[in-house]
Amino acid sequence: MKLTVRGRLTLVYGGLFLAAGVVLLGFTYVLVKQQLPAKALITGGSMAGQPPPPELARPDVIFQRVVEDTRDDALSALITQGGIALLVVGAAAIALGWLIAGRMLQPLHRITDAARRIAESPAADRGLHERIALAGPDDEIKQLADTFDLMLTRLDRSFDGQRRFIANASHELRTPLTLNRTLLEVALHQEPASPEVRQLGTTLLAINDRHGRLIDGLLLLARSERELTERAYVDLADIASHVSGPDIKAELAEAATVGDPVLLERLVQNLVENGVRHNVPGGWVRVATYARNGLATLEVSNTGPVVPRYEVEGLFEPFRRLGTDRLAGPGVGLGLSIVRAVARAHDGDVRAVPRDEGGLVVTVTLPAAS
Repeated sequence: MKLTVRGRLTLVYGGLFLAAGVVLLGFTYVLVKQQLPAKALITGGSMAGQPPPPELARPDVIFQRVVEDTRDDALSALITQGGIALLVVGAAAIALGWLIAGRMLQPLHRITDAARRIAESPAADRGLHERIALAGPDDEIKQLADTFDLMLTRLDRSFDGQRRFIANASHELRTPLTLNRTLLEVALHQEPASPEVRQLGTTLLAINDRHGRLIDGLLLLARSERELTERAYVDLADIASHVSGPDIKAELAEAATVGDPVLLERLVQNLVENGVRHNVPGGWVRVATYARNGLATLEVSNTGPVVPRYEVEGLFEPFRRLGTDRLAGPGVGLGLSIVRAVARAHDGDVRAVPRDEGGLVVTVTLPAAS
């Protein structure tokens, strides 16, 4: 188990304090030992010229023994009492160091909490509006917080610019596409048009429609990655019943949530269309809705080609599908990207699991309506 920074700082502080205390205690022991006499100095003779009594014979030996015992007791008491005092003060110093380290690291906890909230935000840019705004002296920690705030500001501007660019470009492209469609339809309905011209016009109309769906998908993707401004009671089972066709197996139970009805309808529609489009002849598509553990769940499964597990995550990227980087064929390659963006905008999640027999099981979970 790895220690936290607070624990390591406390151990370093406490270790240094105890080491310094041991050195100080040892130095004091040496000084006191040098100051205490090792031998007694006996001067003079017997008292009043009388011979010493037998029990006081050799007083220098007895006094020397008393001096040595006193010296040993003093040094022993110094080591024992000093060691106990060092341990008590060391424990208090370690506890104080733990409190001081926590106090000093508190601004770092604020930075970590802010970064975690932004990273766990369901929408890609929802948390970028948050700032740490750390107050206090202009030290290293405040400089780190200010740098983090500056990074968030630039990321926020980048996301806003990206959304505005997609929205503006999509709107600007709608006009020429609408004009092209009108001119093609007029040319096709003219009597002198030859079969070759009509075939060319039909092909160009199909290409025009494809580009129109691509623009609509980009607009919807840009909208779904913004914070929701409209929320209403929505039952996923009602949406699935309207979207599902007669050839789709439906097992629909109430799965109520709160969100944007237009975006949620597009989410269900994209999943069902994706299951139908990427199916095999004679296969099946199943749609199920239910509420469980505080979550409204939509599950769409189908038979289809075998999907390697390592390619599942790439299917949620824009303009990607199985086995190719660019989409060639029906669709515009934004279906699952829009599904994930809409789910995350509603504080939900989406996951796909490949079936061993072929096909996918795509599950969308959203917070259930209270």
